[in-house]
Amino acid sequence: MLPDPADGEIGAYDFELPPELVAQEPLAARDASRLLVLERASGSVSHRSFSDLPELLRPGDLLVTNRSRVFPARLLGRRAGGGAAEILLVRRYGPDTWDALVRPGRRLRPGALVEIAAGFRVRVEPPAAGADPAAGPGSTRRVRLLLDGLAPEEALERHGHVPLPPYIHRPDAPSDRERYQTVYAREPGSVAAPTAGLHFTRELLERLRARGVERAEIVLHVGPGTFRPVEVDDVRAHRVDPERFLVPEDTAAAVGRAREEGRRVVAIGTTATRALESALDPAGRLRPGDGATALVILPGFRFRAVDALVTNFHLPRSSLLLLVSAFAGRERVLAAYAEAVRKRYRFYSYGDAMLLV
Repeated sequence: MLPDPADGEIGAYDFELPPELVAQEPLAARDASRLLVLERASGSVSHRSFSDLPELLRPGDLLVTNRSRVFPARLLGRRAGGGAAEILLVRRYGPDTWDALVRPGRRLRPGALVEIAAGFRVRVEPPAAGADPAAGPGSTRRVRLLLDGLAPEEALERHGHVPLPPYIHRPDAPSDRERYQTVYAREPGSVAAPTAGLHFTRELLERLRARGVERAEIVLHVGPGTFRPVEVDDVRAHRVDPERFLVPEDTAAAVGRAREEGRRVVAIGTTATRALESALDPAGRLRPGDGATALVILPGFRFRAVDALVTNFHLPRSSLLLLVSAFAGRERVLAAYAEAVRKRYRFYSYGDAMLLV
């Protein structure tokens, strides 16, 4: 049950944001981002720097980070007729076969070829029989990379582009390959960064370790649905595309120990939150292993795995704003967002962060 009837209307998750507050570039120093601290019990707000995080956490807190790595999933090319085409690789099915979002969709029918570079073409394949339960939506196409002497990974590294979010109104730059990536990213698979982790430096992680803050990792490969607005009036009717995740055995054990000892589990980002809450068994124990999650977290959701949350500021009318509102209360979150606008915080992927405790 939603705690307030208004919490079920997507219009209640809208807010005004001056366009100039949408960060178009990252700061020179990752941990120089501002950090708005929201205390859930009281609704009080304070303003800090992300570099202050060690003193804001407790010895014994367990951070859970998402080590998924963004790969150069955006391919730009020309159709056989000469028109421009764009292919966003979403989910891999084999060495050279993917599900992808394509533009212009009406012209990229099965059999269509897109030339990305010399020796690198992409062919649109017929729809696959028997959809995978973790596959993308019906608007995707199955595509095959046609390569002359290049391995798929090498072709993407050479010719792929960083899939920056649509609200960053510039082409990707070489620096984005490192900056639109967490310092602990390892497994390639995301088409969007788990942005709460972008603020960490190796030095900051070492300061947290010296403070007695532990860290464990999950993997959740972020899909393009992270940018899709909620398009239904009743948020309970919203659905998200499934995303693959992995909970390693050592992470499940670390979360179990923290729970037994009464220590806080601090999720770094909504991706870590969804993976943790999706992997609980009926008794509330975190199960190791991999799977797919289509979990939509709405106000009224009972969090059983996560005690505190670090997250960036999210789009209006988005499933991520719904999640944060479920964690701290819609009215308090929107009041904090309004305060962030007044204080000229930087918003979205390359912007500032929140700590909700």
